Amino acid sequence: MNRLFNRLFLVATMIVLLLFVALWQWLQLNHEFSRNQIQQSLHQELAAHMAHINPLLSQGITSDAALKEAFHDFMLLGPSFEIYTLDPDGKVIAYDAKEEKIKTHRVDTGIIKQFLAGKNLPILGTDPRSQQTQKIFSASKLVNAQGLHSGYLYVIIGGEDYDSWQALINAENQPKIWGATIGFWVIFALLLFVILLHYFTRPIHKLAQDLTNLKTLPITENLTLPDRYRGSLEIAQLSEHINQLLQDIQQQQQQVKRQQQAKHDFLLHLSHDLKTPLTALLGYIDTWLILPEADRDQALIQYAANSGQTLQQLLAQLLELAALENGQIHAQLQQVELTELLNEIEQTFTPRAKKLGVRLNFKHINATSILTDPQLMRRILNNLIDNALRYTPSGGEITILTQQDFSQGKNQQWLAVKDTGSGMHQHEVEALRQLSLSQTDTPQQHQRSFDNNQTLPQLGVGLAIVRQLLGLLKCKIEVESQPGVGSEFKIELVMQS
Repeated sequence: MNRLFNRLFLVATMIVLLLFVALWQWLQLNHEFSRNQIQQSLHQELAAHMAHINPLLSQGITSDAALKEAFHDFMLLGPSFEIYTLDPDGKVIAYDAKEEKIKTHRVDTGIIKQFLAGKNLPILGTDPRSQQTQKIFSASKLVNAQGLHSGYLYVIIGGEDYDSWQALINAENQPKIWGATIGFWVIFALLLFVILLHYFTRPIHKLAQDLTNLKTLPITENLTLPDRYRGSLEIAQLSEHINQLLQDIQQQQQQVKRQQQAKHDFLLHLSHDLKTPLTALLGYIDTWLILPEADRDQALIQYAANSGQTLQQLLAQLLELAALENGQIHAQLQQVELTELLNEIEQTFTPRAKKLGVRLNFKHINATSILTDPQLMRRILNNLIDNALRYTPSGGEITILTQQDFSQGKNQQWLAVKDTGSGMHQHEVEALRQLSLSQTDTPQQHQRSFDNNQTLPQLGVGLAIVRQLLGLLKCKIEVESQPGVGSEFKIELVMQS
């Protein structure tokens, strides 16, 4: 019963049967109405003719004794007619029937007046032999010798005997008619249901078949349902939703693959970053150990210590990156003076920049109050400037400045860290292809912009930390790089409203 076919068949059969019963009742009522209209029209002048040819009725005499012989003659018309005489108020005076058969002794004269006025037929009047049933009739107004209204001649068309024979015939023929009709309608309903089921379920069958075919295809292919479900709006909409879901699944799978590849490339790059100071550390220590004690140079120990510090810094960055990805670090936003924050950064990196022979310039710094977490923003700038010092040769320059963008009705303020170092190599630029292009991209500059929910493979732990921290601060960053010329990282500042 839970199958769609069974449900549809049951509902369709019940609906057809209900429609059949309603149609049968309507036909019965319509048939009865037509029959009454025809019979009453044929016998409309019957009462007037009977009153005219009978000498007593024509004189307006309505007494039972005077009309006994006349009633006997009139009943020769057949048992389907019942004749009554009424007084002017509709009271039954004379009738040819047993007393116990008369259930109603007064007839509605308003209906008789409508009949005499020629209203549309059929008109149903009071049946003296029933308290509830109304029947068609013929009536004539009786006038006495003085010209006064003495009553009515009231003739029931299709009396009690007629109804008895009609009920007997119906009881004999009705089961045959009902059986044949119900059998016909059941067969008709079944055929109609099968045809409609085939027509309406054809798109569902096609959809199920297409989904089965999709299961055999590799997920790397373009999985799309064909557009062949016309004729059924719901199935067409369902196929569109399935296609949209398939596209979303494919996009998510491609994104997962990109993230896996990015993670793989990131680990390769990270292993190289860790391997370099570790190799230097072990190399200096081994060199110091194999030299004679008199020839051992303290500078080797210093070099080894520097390599150890670099390795320690990388490991600390890895722990910080893991904490960021696990959601263990949260931003505490507050008003921060940008100039004070940059003054601290300048004091931190100026000695190291002098030692490396790199000029560190802080210029065009606007005294601006920004909404940020000072510790997280300090880590971002530390990583960017540390990365710039690492790739900028002696004699190079690192510039930290603020920029404002008023184009296209914007009012954005950026903090830029620009260096004249080696720039981003081709494989690093390729790693940024997954990121969306900004509106000012040029092929020569390989400019890219990225937000906080995208990965930065092969850009080192420092930039990965920058990306995570900017996500916490809800800031945007843009990267512009030219190989051999340098790189520029711009951070969008959130101004205090």
